[in-house]
Amino acid sequence: MVMGNRLLLAAGGTGGHMFPAQALAETLKAQGWDIAMMTDARGRKHAGRIPADPIIEVKAASITPRKPIAAIIGTFKLAKGVMQARRFIKNWKPDVVVGFGGYPAFPAMRAAQGLGIPTVIHEQNAVLGRVNRVFAAKALYVASGFSDLQKLPASANHICTGNPMRKQVIDAVPKSYKAPKGDVHLLIVGGSLGAKIVSETMPAAIALLPKEIRKRLKVVQQTRPEYQDKAKAIYAEAGVDAICETFFSDIEIHLAKAHFIVGRAGAGSVSEIAVMGKPSLLVPLAIAMDDHQTSNALSLVRHNAADILPESEFTPERVKTTLEARLNDSNWLKTAATAARGQGRPNAAEDLAQLVISTVK
Repeated sequence: MVMGNRLLLAAGGTGGHMFPAQALAETLKAQGWDIAMMTDARGRKHAGRIPADPIIEVKAASITPRKPIAAIIGTFKLAKGVMQARRFIKNWKPDVVVGFGGYPAFPAMRAAQGLGIPTVIHEQNAVLGRVNRVFAAKALYVASGFSDLQKLPASANHICTGNPMRKQVIDAVPKSYKAPKGDVHLLIVGGSLGAKIVSETMPAAIALLPKEIRKRLKVVQQTRPEYQDKAKAIYAEAGVDAICETFFSDIEIHLAKAHFIVGRAGAGSVSEIAVMGKPSLLVPLAIAMDDHQTSNALSLVRHNAADILPESEFTPERVKTTLEARLNDSNWLKTAATAARGQGRPNAAEDLAQLVISTVK
């Protein structure tokens, strides 16, 4: 057992950054590591389950050239955050600092590299994020969620570990995929807050399906609050058995049971779909930075494990046509499920932990 080593986590304020940080922290905590975390006020809300003490809230702000006044204020905030981070690092003396991206990770990464502390980056998406790009060349390792990583500096030391996932998800992974013979379990998800386009389009698309498919469907849909009643009404009128909720605390149970999944192409979602071994239809977020959700989706599409529809083509008619073709084709469902599972990385948390351990040996 490794004893007494110290890890400082640096992660942005969204679940996409915080869940992999949590998985790494849990893995290393179990091996006797001391763990601290730096994040911002928003990240603090997601940090409840992360086994880190202390959790330090730093000043951070995104910087966009399109908003010069906000950029100047943001630069001052980041500079203040870097000074905060330097003081903490000099006092706490971490052996390694691991950054998961997002502007709240900037102060700790800047301070660590300035003080000569070993750094590791983990990039969840298939495109290296802006903050991670700043520190990639000087990091000992750039670990990634996907094997293809765009916008990576030529000198960076890149290793694909996959995206660390919560234990509940890994524990729920089914042993194999069985194509539907009777009921068809369809899971519809829309990212952390639910997606407007998914909430609106899916009930309308499913209502267009032939009756023989509709009566076999068991739909579980994450729906934005303002569309919940309408979605339930459309499903009821179409004779479709559907559960529509704004949030599922037990999403891993529904992922495991699904025969087919429709959703966004965030790094966490695509990685969960892969590790669960499920066929899917993905609709990337059009305004995502560097169109990274399309790149994430292509990790499955290239292996014939999923279909992709951009937002501009995500209409009830197109979705209905895709669903009808796929749900009636057991051979494709089984082949796609196998291909998806082939891209899954269930040991990502352990692999990233081993990488971090290697920096202090």
